[in-house]
Amino acid sequence: MPERYIEKILKARVYDVAHETPLEFAPRLSQRLGNRIFLKREDLQPVFSFKLRGAYNKMIALTPEEGARGVIAASAGNHAQGVALAAGRLGISAVIVMPTTTPDIKVASVRSLGADAILHGDTYDDAYERARHLAQTQGYTFIHPYDDPDVIAGQGTIAMELLRQHGAPPHAIFVPVGGGGLIAGIAAYVKHLYPQVRIIGVEPEDAACMYEALRQGERVVLEKVGIFADGVAVRQVGQEPFRIARECVDEVLLVDVDEICAAIKDIFDETRSIVEPAGALAVAGIKKYVERGAVREQDLVAINSGANINFGRLRNVAERSELGEQREALLAVTIDEQPGSFLRFCQLLGERSITEFNYRYAHAEKAHVFAGVQLREGHKEKDAIIAMLRSHDYPVVDMTGNEMAKSHVRYMVGGRSPAADQEILYRFQFPERPGALLQFLSSMGTRWNISLFHYRNHGAAYGRVLVGLQMAQKDRSEFQHFLDELSYAYWEEVDNPVYQLFLGAG
Repeated sequence: MPERYIEKILKARVYDVAHETPLEFAPRLSQRLGNRIFLKREDLQPVFSFKLRGAYNKMIALTPEEGARGVIAASAGNHAQGVALAAGRLGISAVIVMPTTTPDIKVASVRSLGADAILHGDTYDDAYERARHLAQTQGYTFIHPYDDPDVIAGQGTIAMELLRQHGAPPHAIFVPVGGGGLIAGIAAYVKHLYPQVRIIGVEPEDAACMYEALRQGERVVLEKVGIFADGVAVRQVGQEPFRIARECVDEVLLVDVDEICAAIKDIFDETRSIVEPAGALAVAGIKKYVERGAVREQDLVAINSGANINFGRLRNVAERSELGEQREALLAVTIDEQPGSFLRFCQLLGERSITEFNYRYAHAEKAHVFAGVQLREGHKEKDAIIAMLRSHDYPVVDMTGNEMAKSHVRYMVGGRSPAADQEILYRFQFPERPGALLQFLSSMGTRWNISLFHYRNHGAAYGRVLVGLQMAQKDRSEFQHFLDELSYAYWEEVDNPVYQLFLGAG
């Protein structure tokens, strides 16, 4: 039963390394959302994440024999730094297996804390399997990032602090969910004392392992996970966290990349601090919870779980935050190809700010323009703009939620190519590591002619590529075999309207 965690949490030895982080009122968000919003600032921990709580609590409980063997862990960053710091304080040798896609800043941090960092594989799962193998063959003690009672109890000390700091129990606590250790510790403690407090998990739409487990009534293994929020990119929730969540978690909300980026900006506006994507999940969840009309004038707490973000990602976060805050609309508009048509289109938009305008001559009678329009009133204003343009006989396609439009087409120039016959189009996601792009092209070889290619570094752990290939129908089965062997995430995009309007042969 979760009740057994109360004593474990009260006795947890986290404060040898961790700080009691502040619970800060967020006035701007509170005013905007019509509720009282509080931020539990775990991004202020010595390793900029809550993870050192659980890691240290587990390692302080090791027997002398277990400690003497040394410890090993698998992590893409936050757990790694927690284990490394704890090992240094306890005089234990530590080995951390990290994916090769891990940003250099996190690898350097682990090594600066005295641990040995081994880079292996492209994903956390690859690193996990390697760490398990080394634990078995070399005798290391394995420190699991979330599926361990002592780790869960360490994370649960966050709930003990925030309930004391807040005084009266809040309406709800919003918690980022990856493997589930954080929400399990918080839920077990809070629900024992205040069953009426809602515990709400928040996951990315493309990494919803707890959501799917609770929906199906059993742990599931996701076929693939998105890694924008790399701190919660987990394919299967832990067994013990799932057991606790079934009893103590009220619901799990899902948010998309744009909503996460908007939440990062919200937190920056409140605190002048920049959290990582996983660290902003709880605020994104609060906004979605309030938007659906759930509550007014209530106390809502968000766990800001970490701030280990690669500086190079901030450009992408800033671009996507405008979409997440519903402050920009991306529209594909067809206008007449004649003098003055562009002027008439801009006159209809009036004093609204144009964030971008992409156009290239392609047809003697009609032109397709890719326009970004700044919004003040979100979806309501966007719908009004679309309706107004259509009333003046302008065909409009809303591209605001189109991933290919947001990641690729808005940055591309050149337009259509009538010579690109029999063209197919695919969007790929591959690990962002040295040589990954070259490996991708080498694997493709010279079997098919590349008719379109777009790649843009987003400073993330993965790369995004848009590829057009000229291919006869008889070659499709061979190409499918190539896709299966490649093992990168991919999406066919030939039917995407943004391709039809701006890139296709016409």
